[in-house]
Amino acid sequence: MITGELKSKVDRVWDAFWSGGIANPLEVIEQITYLLFVRRLDDLETLAEKKARVTGKPEGLRFGTDQQELRWSRFKNEEPAVMFATVAEKVFPFLRALGGDGSTYAQHMEGARFTIPTPQLLSRVVDLLDEIPMADRDTNGDLYEYMLSKIASAGQNGQFRTPRHIIKLMVDMTAPQPTDEICDPAAGTAGFLVAASEYIRAQHPSVLTDAAQRKHFHASMFHGYDFDNTMLRIASMNMLMHGIESPDIRYRDSLSEGASEDAEKYTLILANPPFAGSLDYESTSKDLQRVVKTKKTELLFVALFLKLLKPGGRAAVIVPDGVLFGSSKAHKELRRTLIEDHRLEGVVKLPSGVFKPYAGVSTAILLFTKTNSGGSDQVWFYDVTADGFSLDDKRNAVEANDLPDVLKRWGDRTGSELKRTRTEQSFCVVKDEIVAQGYDLSLNRYKEIVHDEIEHRPPREIIADIEKLESEIGTGLAELKAMLS
Repeated sequence: MITGELKSKVDRVWDAFWSGGIANPLEVIEQITYLLFVRRLDDLETLAEKKARVTGKPEGLRFGTDQQELRWSRFKNEEPAVMFATVAEKVFPFLRALGGDGSTYAQHMEGARFTIPTPQLLSRVVDLLDEIPMADRDTNGDLYEYMLSKIASAGQNGQFRTPRHIIKLMVDMTAPQPTDEICDPAAGTAGFLVAASEYIRAQHPSVLTDAAQRKHFHASMFHGYDFDNTMLRIASMNMLMHGIESPDIRYRDSLSEGASEDAEKYTLILANPPFAGSLDYESTSKDLQRVVKTKKTELLFVALFLKLLKPGGRAAVIVPDGVLFGSSKAHKELRRTLIEDHRLEGVVKLPSGVFKPYAGVSTAILLFTKTNSGGSDQVWFYDVTADGFSLDDKRNAVEANDLPDVLKRWGDRTGSELKRTRTEQSFCVVKDEIVAQGYDLSLNRYKEIVHDEIEHRPPREIIADIEKLESEIGTGLAELKAMLS
């Protein structure tokens, strides 16, 4: 995480926007995203020019000889009024026309809108952004994560940021591999995809040294969908800032008919889909309706995950508690499908304060593998009571943290975990018992509560003590009256 001087510089950029009249956090990030993208284009152009001088082949150049004034390194030195006119009237039209180069970033820039209201604000922001070092990938990623953390209120349709430490836990539990095709069908700012890329870089350095693996890593490993164009632009830039050259970040309503073209395409799904209530049957994919007949988005998304996964593909997804114990026919059928037709491996119950200050909803992480042939011999449960932060709106760091223990015990779920009793924080439940309970997956259905045995004194002894006290009170009152008479 960024600290000290760099953090202070980002805060100054943020404060400049707010004092300049842009108060919507998403709009602030979007405008910063555009400007960082313009700066990134200039850096890439400089590299392409150096390469062209060595090879004699002008490949990868984006700016024509008559477009040099559009480069960051040129307009940043102009007077505020000239800079403002150049950016508004020339740079942004240039960005919107970039879609033809086929990159995901360029495609999402087609809808770029310049909303910085004054030359003075633009000049101030450009000066501040120019001071921020952009050469180091880790710094760039942390910088962007810090900006995203400033989104302090939930979006529409149930959108809210998944805490980074919860994302990391889910990534660590699924252990992405260099051969995986990873998808988040409700990508938002692409937090899951970024975390997966960082895990693979750290655990499998060969993705950057092996030519075939490197090509897959940069161009075909990461896939994210969203139906919010602002989120798509932010997600694309987030991936770019974390060093992914060409991820597949696309506009798509994941629950619509269009999602069916990606059936059985992915080997790993990491997601926290929006819990927005109900949809119309007419607007929902008929393929998903065949899996589970419902209007509820949380159930439809789980059905979608099963559809998108290849056989053998695995998933770690966040669902509201209602998915675990809902009594409707659709709820029960979805849980039956997970247990009977595929392999449900784990249910991690999260404390209700995890998503504060955005929401207080109770949630759980479902971990499963698509098999089309069952395999749910037993399901591992873990009751998280602390995640390293206070469970109120402030979410201050605290010492209590179950997440390292979750990861440790997850790795041992087929070993000593099988022997743990139902009074422990984690335990396994055999499939037959879950079936007998109507496929109920709520942890409290199976957890055993130990009551401490308390020995109470015999009632006659207690009555005798009360009578003795009453006698002493009567004696004291009599003495007090005598003193007053």
